[in-house]
Amino acid sequence: MIDTPEIIDDLRHAPPVAVTGNGWALISDRVMGGVSAGTMQREVVGGRDAIRMQGGVSLENNGGFLQIAIDLGDAGGEVDARNWAGIQMDVFGNDQIYNLHLRTSDIRRPWESYRQSFHAPARWTTVFLPFGEFAPHRTERPLNIARLRRIGIVAIGREFEADIAIADIRFYAATGENGGAKLGHGSGGIVLLRAV
Repeated sequence: MIDTPEIIDDLRHAPPVAVTGNGWALISDRVMGGVSAGTMQREVVGGRDAIRMQGGVSLENNGGFLQIAIDLGDAGGEVDARNWAGIQMDVFGNDQIYNLHLRTSDIRRPWESYRQSFHAPARWTTVFLPFGEFAPHRTERPLNIARLRRIGIVAIGREFEADIAIADIRFYAATGENGGAKLGHGSGGIVLLRAV
């Protein structure tokens, strides 16, 4: 296990490779028989380089999700995020609610995760997602941030057209600076109350 650096991906490398050296992947409910379909592309959105996930989320055949995900450690290994308070992302969406899912080496089943929802407005916005606000999903184990393995940005749980772009994703410290901007609580998570 290694202490994790601040930056998960700031898009400085050619797609789909992140700063961590791992690649982003698009995953849909088709792995379990669903029919949701989407794409993941690197493109300019609102004047910034971004990873963009678009597609239709369908509940047919017990489906209902699209996800872009990345492993945090080498070869799917774990990282220790105890030096950090949570995850911050620069997002540009379509005014919908999305989830950030965390997986640790403590959970094995594909349906287990730790989840937090956030709103992605149709402009660049920074969202802060504190580790303490992630809820366990279909697991009894508490979130152990010393054993993080994977993160995913997920469109889930209802039929809708997903369209979300990420320009930067990183860990943030509890005492970290936020450029003097005021923080406010949004729908699941803390949203920086200024556009970026």
